[in-house]
Amino acid sequence: MKKILLIISLFCFQIHAQETYTVLGFEEYMGYVKRFHPLVRQAQIALTEGEVNLLKARGAFDPKLEVDFNQKTFQSTDYYNTMAATFKIPTWYGIELKAQFEEASGYYLNPQNTVPDDGLYAAGVSVSLAQGLLINDRMAALKQAKFYAQQRKAERDLLVNQVLYQAALTYFDWLKAFREYQVNDEFLENAQIRFLAIKASVDKGDKAAIDSVEAAITINTRKLSVEKSQLKFNKASLKLSNFLWLDSNLPLELKNSVVPDVYTLDRVDQVLELDQVLDTNSLLQEHPKMLALGFKYKQLEVDKKLKLNKLLPVFNLEYNFLSQQTAPNTFNTSDYKSGVYFKMPLFLRKERGDFNLAKLKLQDMTYEIASTRLTLSNKIKAMQQELSSLERQQLLVKNVVNSYDQMLKAEERKLELGDSSLFLINSRENSLMDAQLKAVDLEFQFLEAKANMFNNLALSPLEVQ
Repeated sequence: MKKILLIISLFCFQIHAQETYTVLGFEEYMGYVKRFHPLVRQAQIALTEGEVNLLKARGAFDPKLEVDFNQKTFQSTDYYNTMAATFKIPTWYGIELKAQFEEASGYYLNPQNTVPDDGLYAAGVSVSLAQGLLINDRMAALKQAKFYAQQRKAERDLLVNQVLYQAALTYFDWLKAFREYQVNDEFLENAQIRFLAIKASVDKGDKAAIDSVEAAITINTRKLSVEKSQLKFNKASLKLSNFLWLDSNLPLELKNSVVPDVYTLDRVDQVLELDQVLDTNSLLQEHPKMLALGFKYKQLEVDKKLKLNKLLPVFNLEYNFLSQQTAPNTFNTSDYKSGVYFKMPLFLRKERGDFNLAKLKLQDMTYEIASTRLTLSNKIKAMQQELSSLERQQLLVKNVVNSYDQMLKAEERKLELGDSSLFLINSRENSLMDAQLKAVDLEFQFLEAKANMFNNLALSPLEVQ
């Protein structure tokens, strides 16, 4: 556990004269979750996958070198030797540039393969005049890969935000358990002090022995509460350890002396960058979920255009200039090799079916985008209303705590004057303790609502390493 003290900047404070705790601040905690947690590193794979897919799609436009060599020898007769070396350059539209060199020889060589002794050079172009001219499979694949890479980046942001959201909730639960332990421990200490005072009065004969029994019952009851809250805090500490890593392979475990920052509420907006959210409507447009759906929509648009283009006939034209030399001025229009290829299904049932399916997918994505935008907008509005309500509730419970504290002090003063009893003191103190625990619970609800807002907005305030 010494390593955790080396990697986390912490400071110490004194709760009791004999107890020193080490504080793990919310900002430091979130920073190390973002930097070292394996799930955050795993989210980076989504981004890398999109980049690799884009690289693969760009490969369809790589120049290609092809060599085709054929030879046949039978009963000492050289039937034929043919070799064709071709260099092709695919372009963005349905045009392909090509350069070729051919050699051929042999006793039974096919006459159409006959070329000069020094070989035959060709330079030409292949053009798709209908299907594949404005969009084809390789163009569509590259466009979709670009949108897919951007989609995966948005999905990466969503994954990182989800990890941070769960980490924040775990920290807040840890903080709540610690605050409950503090409240119970404080009132246990009060009960112990009061028991010693009453016992001394009983020994002097100023109070009845039954008063010390009642004080002892209060001590044991509060010891039970402290023990339960201590167990809850220890379990919360172990749960928090799940988010603390030195690197992706070395998990960390908290010492028992490490506690949360009790002033987290003052810094939660700054750490989660909620204080920079001015216009949730404009932020909704840049929401990673909406961006991811938008890029999926664009991919489907490309697919629809490709399927529409498939309704056109295949009409390819190839033309090559021929020459015995490689010099450009040796090529002329009188020596050439050309070809035309035409294909068209008579009913186009497959092509029409694919196009209609593409339109349906696009329409389905339109509905999903509209539904998601409305859902996110309503969630954000609901969270804003919840935060406003919780702020008002916190003010009210603060007033209740102050009022119970005043009543307890007044009852203690009356006890000093002989006008009250230990039962009333305990009753007032129990009411104050319940009010303080309710204040702790409301603080947790408020922090939880902040985390939910962070999650609904899909913020990611810290840059991934």
